[in-house]
Amino acid sequence: MRLFRCLILTGLALVYLNDAQAQKKKKKKEEDVKIEKAVDAMATAVKDKLKEDKKKSPKAFKDLIDTSAVSQKGMISVHKMDDKWYFEIPDSLLNRDIMAVTRYSKTAAGGGIFGGEEVNRQMIRWEKGVDNNVLLRSVTVVLTSPDSTKPIFQAVKNSNSDPIIGVFDIKAVKKDPGTKASVIDVTEFFNSDNQVFSLNSVNKQLLKLTGFKKEASYIEKMRSFPINTEIRTVKTFTVSPQMLTPTPVPQIGQYLPSGLDAGVVTFEMNTSMILLPERPMQKRIFDSRVGYFANQYAVFGEESQRSDTEVFAVRWRLEPKNAEDAAKQKNGELIEPKKPIIYYIDPATPEKWRKYLKAGVDDWQVAFEKAGWKNAIRGEYWPEGDTTMSLEDARYSVIRYFAADIQNAYGPNVHDPRSGEILESHIGWYHNVMRLLRNWYLIQAAAVDPKARTKKFDDELMGELVRFVSSHEIGHTLGLRHNMGASSATPVEKLRDKEWIKEHGHTASIMDYARFNYVAQPEDGITDLFPRIGDYDKWAIQWGYSNFADIRDPKAQKAKLNEMTKEAYKDTRLHFGTEISPYDPRYQTEDLGDNAMKASEYGIKNLKRILPNLIEWSREDGESYKELDEIYSNVTAQYRRYLGHVIKNIGGIYDTPTTYDMEGPTFTPVAKSTQKEAVEFLNAQLFKTPTWLLDQNIINKIKPETGVEAIKALHEYAITALFAGDRAVRLMETGMTAKNYTLDELFTDLEGGIWSETKTGKNIDLYRRNLQKVYTEKLIDLLKPGKANVQSIPVGITYGFSTRVVELEKTDLPSVARAHLENLKTTITAAIPKSADKITKYHLQDILQRIKQSLDPK
Repeated sequence: MRLFRCLILTGLALVYLNDAQAQKKKKKKEEDVKIEKAVDAMATAVKDKLKEDKKKSPKAFKDLIDTSAVSQKGMISVHKMDDKWYFEIPDSLLNRDIMAVTRYSKTAAGGGIFGGEEVNRQMIRWEKGVDNNVLLRSVTVVLTSPDSTKPIFQAVKNSNSDPIIGVFDIKAVKKDPGTKASVIDVTEFFNSDNQVFSLNSVNKQLLKLTGFKKEASYIEKMRSFPINTEIRTVKTFTVSPQMLTPTPVPQIGQYLPSGLDAGVVTFEMNTSMILLPERPMQKRIFDSRVGYFANQYAVFGEESQRSDTEVFAVRWRLEPKNAEDAAKQKNGELIEPKKPIIYYIDPATPEKWRKYLKAGVDDWQVAFEKAGWKNAIRGEYWPEGDTTMSLEDARYSVIRYFAADIQNAYGPNVHDPRSGEILESHIGWYHNVMRLLRNWYLIQAAAVDPKARTKKFDDELMGELVRFVSSHEIGHTLGLRHNMGASSATPVEKLRDKEWIKEHGHTASIMDYARFNYVAQPEDGITDLFPRIGDYDKWAIQWGYSNFADIRDPKAQKAKLNEMTKEAYKDTRLHFGTEISPYDPRYQTEDLGDNAMKASEYGIKNLKRILPNLIEWSREDGESYKELDEIYSNVTAQYRRYLGHVIKNIGGIYDTPTTYDMEGPTFTPVAKSTQKEAVEFLNAQLFKTPTWLLDQNIINKIKPETGVEAIKALHEYAITALFAGDRAVRLMETGMTAKNYTLDELFTDLEGGIWSETKTGKNIDLYRRNLQKVYTEKLIDLLKPGKANVQSIPVGITYGFSTRVVELEKTDLPSVARAHLENLKTTITAAIPKSADKITKYHLQDILQRIKQSLDPK
């Protein structure tokens, strides 16, 4: 038994061992299979990766771009293969700054946007990536450090990372002797909606655009030239659904008609990529005494104890052709620049206006001669047969003509943000600006010029008006800002002096809004009523465009310009007056002369001559009185401008840019006598009802009313402006000095005119009763005046205000207002028994009750 059991156990052990070995072999085989599969998978993956890498790795140029390609050489050579677009980016272009300017080529109608207008501009830069690719960055110049060898340069770089807006695999590499280029596929990039080359989010909101329809968007064409590459695209967008009922939330912008009809809108856009100079133009440091547009960025220097803001003027690059010419110019001889400034006239411009637009450009030659240049600027007609030129090409500056009912024109420029160098400009000229010119000239000049006394001007007169506006807009594209102070350098009586006007013109700068000489009277015999390139314009061009190539140090150049500017400032006709001053009465739009009260009085005399003739001058049989309504509205608008010119003197402060090495203060309150003269004007020309405006023969043809409310609106406009919180603050602060005008004197002088009947006992007519009610209610409001935002322009800046909030209840304003209400209460109480007219008595009793209730609400 034991032997049998041992055999059995031995057999079982053998079976177990055999089974274990079998299981082990099976498991080993399975593991081997897994390993083999894993090895095979790895081999397959490696093989696929090698295939993918081979597929992704750059090909030889000829293997990608073959003989079937349509190619064009240029800054970035462009190749089209079937439906693919390729850029050939040379290594020499990597890390170079490029300005991308995108404009509409064609727009959807009805949105106030037009073909030729700028959509976007941005500096960009191509870079090599880390994984066989090319990066495209959007570059914003905010911080800089002048010396790349200093440690602080790295700190600035660490705080100035530019966003990557495109990543492109290198499809092929082109190697020519001495050059190397990467070929990238840009089809999908430009077929999509990239903000830098399309509309930004704000413009999309304004036009009610929502989604981008890729299937309805495409690249139309690409062209390349030596310093620029042009990309024309068609982009389609969906629009937000129109609301069925008015929404209480204010809506931004407007719907394009085609968007309402089809639910989508389509634009054609052109992007110009223009290569910026490898070595930026030498900057000209901004000076607030000369009116140039400016650019700025923060500069961190190794030796400085703080960051500096470098502000520099925006201007074209003018250089001598050679050293010989530079020497001639230095000796006072006029020379031609290496590259003149040329503006082309859009071939879409009606032929009869082209010569006038061109003349407006050529008029600036006289100013550049003051800076040492001849033939530096000119207008040219667009060569319509030249297929190598495109109106959207950023190499060409163009006066674009827009078929639009907008009454305007504008003059922008595209400049290098690193240096302020103007690269090009596309001036916008809207067809209906001629309507604006007709209205301006008729209202301001018809009393003197018989050619203005008609509904439609002849071509010669309108052409000269076009020329004047062309010159003004060209001035902006040369870098010049509005000089709203130029006209104030002309004494008012000189505006009536025929010989003086012939020599000097009525304003020192065409960059002022000093439209036409409305001061000249018919008996003066003046026919020269237009602005022209003036003394200031010549000086400003001299400051911006004089060649100082031999003075490379910016500080030395600034010192040279400072000496020139100090000398120029001895002549008030060469002063600059900012277009943004909230308190200097010399710096206003549409005004003339050194005294707004005298100039406005002459202007009103001419309006009184013009008004009775409006029916005849606007007449056209079979037409409604719509034309008469438009011209009459322009008369009242001009009259209101005169009021505004006068009002700004009250609480006014003169702001004259000065520097440490000049004598005199920067800020000076307007003299008391001038402010009192302004109030006297208002009492005589406005608060004493201007019944001349209420020509019932005109009004009964254009309005159902008789003009009572229109006069009240003028009164309310003036009193609201006079009682404005910021004006009150200036009067209270400057009035601390005994010789200056005070808030109390303002109220006293106003009341002397507005409430004169309470002293004479005369009946008060409806116009005056309305005026007195308006005055009383505005004065009552000053008992609880709230807060005022008081703006000022910090010295030496380009644009912008500093604002301080003043709690008016904590000032003397309510105290002075209360005192004058008490005085009015006494005056009216005494006047009521003397009044024989029933309505006058009712009116005074009502005013008295309102005053009592305001002084004692309980």
